[in-house]
Amino acid sequence: MALFKRGTAGKPGEWYYCLKHARVEEGPECRAADRMGPYGSREEAAHAMETARERNVEWENDSRWTDKGSSSS
Repeated sequence: MALFKRGTAGKPGEWYYCLKHARVEEGPECRAADRMGPYGSREEAAHAMETARERNVEWENDSRWTDKGSSSS
């Protein structure tokens, strides 16, 4: 018997995208390390990977997060 149980955090009505199973889940089905979210709707969760890709492109091109815009001497 385990001394400490590993639970999944989250609540029913919250939507997540499970990276391990590549599917949308409601509430705490998989462990937090394998999820993106919570999202406000099933549809938002379904587009989690697309949203992440778009944000990554924005951040990669943001001069505040790259050396491209700074000129330190």
